[in-house]
Amino acid sequence: MDFLQCLFSLKRVEKRIVSVLIDSLFLLIAFWGAVLVRVDDISTLTNGSYWLLIASVVPLSILGFAKLGLYRAVLRYMGLQALSAILLGVVVSTVSLVLAAYYFDSQLPRTVPVIYSAFALVFIGGTRTMVRAFVGTGMKRIGEPVIIYGAGVSGRQLVTALVQSHEYYPFAFVDDDKSLHGTVIQGVHVHSPSIMRKLIREKQATKVLLALPSASRSRRKEILLSLEQLAVQVLTLPAMADLVSGNKLYSDIKEVEIDDLLGRDSVRPRDDLMTANIKNKVVMVTGAGGSIGSELCRQIIKQSPRKLVLFELSEFGLYSIERELSALASGLGLDVEIYPMLGSVQRKNRIKAVMEAFEVQTVYHAAAYKHVPLVEHNVVEGVRNNVFGTLYTAQAAIAAKVETFVLISTDKAVRPTNVMGTTKRLAELALQALANESHSTRFCMVRFGNVLGSSGSVVPLFRKQIAAGGPVTVTHPEITRFFMTIPEASQLVIQAGAMGKGGDVFVLDMGSSVKIVDLAAKMIRLSGFDVKDDINPEGDISIEYSGLRPGEKLYEELLIGDDVTGTNHERIMTANELCLPWHELEVILKRLDAACHEFQHEAIREILLSAPTGFNPTDGICDLVWQQRESEPQQSIKEENVLSIVS
Repeated sequence: MDFLQCLFSLKRVEKRIVSVLIDSLFLLIAFWGAVLVRVDDISTLTNGSYWLLIASVVPLSILGFAKLGLYRAVLRYMGLQALSAILLGVVVSTVSLVLAAYYFDSQLPRTVPVIYSAFALVFIGGTRTMVRAFVGTGMKRIGEPVIIYGAGVSGRQLVTALVQSHEYYPFAFVDDDKSLHGTVIQGVHVHSPSIMRKLIREKQATKVLLALPSASRSRRKEILLSLEQLAVQVLTLPAMADLVSGNKLYSDIKEVEIDDLLGRDSVRPRDDLMTANIKNKVVMVTGAGGSIGSELCRQIIKQSPRKLVLFELSEFGLYSIERELSALASGLGLDVEIYPMLGSVQRKNRIKAVMEAFEVQTVYHAAAYKHVPLVEHNVVEGVRNNVFGTLYTAQAAIAAKVETFVLISTDKAVRPTNVMGTTKRLAELALQALANESHSTRFCMVRFGNVLGSSGSVVPLFRKQIAAGGPVTVTHPEITRFFMTIPEASQLVIQAGAMGKGGDVFVLDMGSSVKIVDLAAKMIRLSGFDVKDDINPEGDISIEYSGLRPGEKLYEELLIGDDVTGTNHERIMTANELCLPWHELEVILKRLDAACHEFQHEAIREILLSAPTGFNPTDGICDLVWQQRESEPQQSIKEENVLSIVS
């Protein structure tokens, strides 16, 4: 083994020289071995014509091996191509021997070339195979024992990658294909998934690597459900698109994505809808640095807009997305002008000036405060940003003659129990009212639920809590939510915006709602831990309930009523809901504006309750400034009482 390690440590040129010398020796031995087997007379070793014969055959054979690429193959990773080169090289060498024997008239027995070819194949091919098997066996046992689920091309590539990394030792394949059961692939045995528990117990494996990058989400969900009860950590390969593009390697295994657990297969976006409002147009995204806004920008830039205006309040958020998009455009070879613009949607003049300066044609309005408890604690800013920020942006769009305006809304706007949802419903009403006025701007809004990986999402929080050893905190045992990936939501938003006729409320098909406590339990088990509860007190990580936060609902809804119709896109519906004419809504907005200006929280609450939003709060006023002011008189009374007692 030390000799092999020393050999592998040589430079590439030195290794090739050693290979040529060894192969020359092997050919020499193969020739004389064939002669002795046939003639059975050691005196033939002094035959000068035979020495001349082999002296001419060896260089020709080595040249043939080199031309066939044998010396470019890395021995420890030798594959089918190298074996083919050996076989063809031996054929070339044998033919050379026959022709040289005829040319030199050396009276070589006819059976010698046949015996020679067999010996050459054994020496040159067999020794290489033995060394590769020996080295592979010695290396692959280094590292943590793991099972690879999937013995296809990706699984085999993963074994090769893991052998190089030494981090994991792949001791078994499992695969659903019965024809592979009992076979050996690259030195690794293939088993049925039904004996997975036995394999884990025998080798004390703690990880299963899912090598199924091209499998559908629904199929991956089935597999994950079968692995969930095994208390092993499940890791997965990157998506096939990333592997093909070179963005990811087979060794870049990662934790299971939650969208795999949801089992929701995304629908391929329609090119005509994706490009309708974007290609060769000036597009503006407000809130461009946020979770949804940034993904919208990534999707938009791939559709080749003429200009992309990024409007963002956060300096760092704007810097980050502008830098990322510039690199993306350069990498894709796109000629897109990107303009990073700092500003707040609450400043109507600023946003109007930006739209007019760049002659914006399409606006995606993603700027909003979306975190329910934070908006409950900062009511005035929530109203200002979500209601009036949307109103000012829409009015600026009308003034700048923007063609299409798309509002990113939320399922929390349906029968809201919190200020955030109520403000988003008011924003919808404002756009619906403006859509019925006389102007050239086409307004529509797209309503959907939670997106995986967004700011404030439970998924990254659960991951941190699991990594820290728990507990995992869930607000309520019955709470449910709809989930969708950010890329899918962004693509559907763009497509819905292209279908709008004016004042449309589009609703995305979010699939089935997910029970958050079940999601937490799945994440714990697929991280290799057991859930600790009354049934399993010896488990690893417990789930604790922290109680509903201010304004939080148990169940989210996407529709206010039942009046919903489908569209020509299977994941997009349109809702027909109550709307107010502008002259009526304007009165409500003016009252709300005045109440916000004077920080009159009781008046704000009364206006939100009286507006046709369906607001049904579960808590009182939670604004922190208001609560602090309310507590000051009580504190003053207490202090006066204490002073009177002392005196």
